[in-house]
Amino acid sequence: MPEKIAKMKNITRTVWILSLISLFTDTASEMLYPVMPIYLRTIGFSIFLIGILEGLAEAVAGLSKGYFGKLSDSRARRTPFVQIGYTLSAFSKPMMAFFIYPLWIFFARTIDRVGKGVRTGARDALLSDEATPETKGKIFGFHRSMDTLGAALGPTLALVYLYFYPEDYITLFYIAFIPGLIAILASLFLKEKKHEIEKNHQHVKFFSFLKYWKQSPLVYRKVVIGLLAFTLINSSDVFLLLKAKQAGLNDTHVIGIYIFYNLVYAIFAFPIGILADKIGLKKMFVIGLSVFSMVYFGMSFATDIYFFAALFFLYGIYAAATEGISKAWISNITDKKDTATAIGTYSGFQSICTMIASSMAGFIWYQSGAAATFLVSGFATLLIIGYFTFYIKPVTQLTINNSMPFS
Repeated sequence: MPEKIAKMKNITRTVWILSLISLFTDTASEMLYPVMPIYLRTIGFSIFLIGILEGLAEAVAGLSKGYFGKLSDSRARRTPFVQIGYTLSAFSKPMMAFFIYPLWIFFARTIDRVGKGVRTGARDALLSDEATPETKGKIFGFHRSMDTLGAALGPTLALVYLYFYPEDYITLFYIAFIPGLIAILASLFLKEKKHEIEKNHQHVKFFSFLKYWKQSPLVYRKVVIGLLAFTLINSSDVFLLLKAKQAGLNDTHVIGIYIFYNLVYAIFAFPIGILADKIGLKKMFVIGLSVFSMVYFGMSFATDIYFFAALFFLYGIYAAATEGISKAWISNITDKKDTATAIGTYSGFQSICTMIASSMAGFIWYQSGAAATFLVSGFATLLIIGYFTFYIKPVTQLTINNSMPFS
């Protein structure tokens, strides 16, 4: 018991609130994730139009993350961006069921992604402010754990509802507003610390965050180049689910295995974050990449449900060892006054690279089959592991203001 108390003592009130907000928001979003393509098809969207919708939405989210991260740093404010961002995402859910016209659906989906763009940099900067360089893994890991718990609860609730009310998708969109509303109410309890950073009232242009890339520390650019290279070969999780479906698993098994993956991710993100603080964020990230390559090599020839379950278990471990860790790592190698800009810039580029990765994966799958898709990613990951291992030096010491690292 004393050990558990010691582990939790760095989890501040702000971290708890942000984590609960993410839990409820992800519950709302993931309730709709499995049924979104089906719902869009029922109201007349073609596969091509769905692809355009998702591509546009992700592009807007990606670019807005960098802009609003820069704006948050410029104004030296975090809480308003978090509150506005989660509010936009919550209200976008019922909007998608209110009208079924394509332009309205595009508008509602874009509102949801803009909400994510508004909040991401500021939220992660708040998390960073609540941690020391020695506890970044723990704090970001705890937040990812709570966030991903919502990703497991959401599809589960959707499955239960659709079991009793088959094909009642519109009502599900309205139900998803409830956890979103709870997230908005929780955000009202956030109290922002007074920042020592001076406010910059200069006009922030939409692409002004790109200037940060040239001004950022060299180690930041090296790390982010490696992270983005990995993103380019890390396609959407949909391809993993498609492989399971192609291997003969039914819809219930596929959704069940997706929920299982999120549960593993949620359970292990916090303890892995604590371990990362002890062994080093870079080392933990490389371990995560190694697990990823194992999963993708395994996916290339997996056919049995038990083998898929084992691979998705490992995939949850990979996610726990990389998702929150990468942002914790970035926050440790950048100036505190630029935290939201640094994370927002990375997240923005990451969204664009994810779009490219999924397009490339789809092309390889179409041309050469599923096995080739996973083998290419598996081998490419080995090269990226080499890049991080031999080219990126671990951060061993930080200055008092957590700005410039000494490698």
